[in-house]
Amino acid sequence: MIRTAQFTISSTDVLRSPLTTLPEYAFIGRSNVGKSSLINALTHQPKLAKTSQKPGKTLLINHFTINAGAADAWCLVDLPGYGFAQAGKAQREALRKMIERYCLLREALCSLFVLVDARLPMQSIDRDFMNWLGENNVPFAIVFTKADKLGKDRLAANIEAYRQQLSEFWEELPPLFVTSAEKGTGCDELTAYIESVNAQVQND
Repeated sequence: MIRTAQFTISSTDVLRSPLTTLPEYAFIGRSNVGKSSLINALTHQPKLAKTSQKPGKTLLINHFTINAGAADAWCLVDLPGYGFAQAGKAQREALRKMIERYCLLREALCSLFVLVDARLPMQSIDRDFMNWLGENNVPFAIVFTKADKLGKDRLAANIEAYRQQLSEFWEELPPLFVTSAEKGTGCDELTAYIESVNAQVQND
């Protein structure tokens, strides 16, 4: 259960990120996928992560501490979105390096949550990123966002199509979650998953 959530620090590189012994979970996705809105819904703080109608708002690695000082404390990280077409080539390359360095070098990282829009078919940029994570043994889960924007049948069909396409690349599928920041759908399931991984980490 998330009782408190507070901003810790922003950094431009993983090596400038705070040292921590707490388990860490990072959220990432294409620009404008609803990442900040989902973080705010998950933490029950509507202004924790800054939201914007303009894609590419998050340009730093933003760290938050959940349940600070408690036995069940952990860290949440809001990573920059990828695939922001309007960004210049130099900025896109800098963000790519920032994201890849964080994924590969952050020892506290327990799982990456890759957010994808439930309304859309699998995008090549998401597929390529997830394949890169798999090739580099970075643990991740897939989080469908904006589920409230579709009817139940269409949502189920889209997710099943996604599963089928994933099965072409993966022998074992990563965990899948269906969420809506507006309705709060899936937040309890995400929190329960994080708690289960935290328990495994403590037992190792």
